[in-house]
Amino acid sequence: MLGPFLYALYTADVPQHTTTPLSTFADDTAILSRHTHITEAISNLQTHLLRIEKWSNKWHLQINESKFKHVTFTLQKGNIPHLYFNQQPLPQADMVKYLGLHFDRRLNWKHHITQTSKHLNHKSRSLYWILGKHSPLSLRNKTLIYKAIFRPVWTYGIEMWGCASSSNIEILQRYQSKLLRLITQAPWYVANHILHNDLEVPTIRETFKARTDTHHITLVGHPNSLMRPLIAPPPPRRLKRTWTFDAHI
Repeated sequence: MLGPFLYALYTADVPQHTTTPLSTFADDTAILSRHTHITEAISNLQTHLLRIEKWSNKWHLQINESKFKHVTFTLQKGNIPHLYFNQQPLPQADMVKYLGLHFDRRLNWKHHITQTSKHLNHKSRSLYWILGKHSPLSLRNKTLIYKAIFRPVWTYGIEMWGCASSSNIEILQRYQSKLLRLITQAPWYVANHILHNDLEVPTIRETFKARTDTHHITLVGHPNSLMRPLIAPPPPRRLKRTWTFDAHI
């Protein structure tokens, strides 16, 4: 475990910038630049990248710019100015995966939800032999498998993507209902809400509300004052019509 510690020491003096926060987790690094005008946001971000470029050259640290991703979160159409690192243009993308979450340029979470659904489908196919109608397991054990293996997959990061549109949330809700029917072998005339009630499995929306309430309480009472501004959304709010804590405003 000495490697991560040495890496943290080696990168402890990576240049910071007042207008472009830098977030690191292990070897994943993200730089955020926010402004009402895209050109100004790009300019601030380019200034920060130039500082990092000088820092990496000073310490002979080779950074692979081909692994960079430049995503502009906006609804505006048109060409986005390029960013450069070591005189190489950084590839622009419509989506980036960071810490297990897929952030698309419009922040509607559709890509993340779609990928999560595919992941769940893959798991259900591999475990069909133990969840299907020929499985010798009891209903209780099947439900435990769902709660231990399947539920953590789609609940990850729900405090953020749970504010997606109803049509996107319905993608995962349909999968959840389908899996509960597989577990119970319920006939078609049994309503989905009955399955949820009998198995004590909350819906996607109910889970989002419960997890968001807990997250809100945690942020309000957090000892780190830097966490409290997360409760209020930063203006302007052009990218999505709803926000995680709208129910608490």
